[in-house]
Amino acid sequence: MSIMAPFRAAAMLLLVLGLAACSTSKTLEIAPPSLSPINTPMSGKYAAIVVDGNSGTVLYEADSNAQRYPASLTKMMTLYLLFEAMQQGRVTAATEIPVSEYAARRPPTKMGFKPGQTIDVDSAIRALAVKSANDVAVAVGEYLGGSEEQFAVMMTAKARSLGMRNTTFRNASGLPDDEQRTTARDMALLGMSLRKRFPAQFAYFSNQNFTFRGRNVRGHNDLIGRVDGVDGIKTGYIRASGFNIVTSVNRDGRKLVVVVMGGNSARQRNAHVEELIERYMPSASRGGV
Repeated sequence: MSIMAPFRAAAMLLLVLGLAACSTSKTLEIAPPSLSPINTPMSGKYAAIVVDGNSGTVLYEADSNAQRYPASLTKMMTLYLLFEAMQQGRVTAATEIPVSEYAARRPPTKMGFKPGQTIDVDSAIRALAVKSANDVAVAVGEYLGGSEEQFAVMMTAKARSLGMRNTTFRNASGLPDDEQRTTARDMALLGMSLRKRFPAQFAYFSNQNFTFRGRNVRGHNDLIGRVDGVDGIKTGYIRASGFNIVTSVNRDGRKLVVVVMGGNSARQRNAHVEELIERYMPSASRGGV
């Protein structure tokens, strides 16, 4: 069962908002009932989905269409649009992105830029994928959209073109905003779209740390390098959301995308992701490595 299908309204929507790229819509189809997880010791914010990364089959879901706050999972879309700008030649890895006073004032997690400083695109990608830097997210949004507000409109338009029908973005970082909402299912679609559309750039999400101007910057995703086959992708937390994560797994051609939202702690969330991986990996179809 394929997750790819044409989205007829995407071209018009993207034209109106000045986006040039062609996109495809995706739907996830639920497999016959399978074993439920051993336990789900989560908060009332819990939502989850496990998708076969090769076929698009949903192997498990719990409240996957319920509205949730994305927190820093938002930066997956910020990076999607930055990767797209690179692909279209509008920026290169060496392009310098200025940091405005507004961007520099964003609360942590951040890189700590002063207004007027710049960051190259390659480092900006690493700062978003690894450090989840809010100041860099805003700087990227302002650079690509003219303003963070307009960039959020572009983000939402791109979400619709990918089939993310229940997602609305209001900022580039995932910092608290009552109107910024998504679902576990939509985040799975975004994770799969990133890997399919940008296979070379997807490797950024597997980095556990990077060096910037002589400083070693460590990441937050403890599943990378610890759980067999995990090759990304993004964590997120604000008080309203709980601990969120989108995880990509590839074991000998069997692929999963696992989304867990609403964990009470990073440790609890990660343990549940591991549980879901081990339970549903044997059911995943085998494709190319």
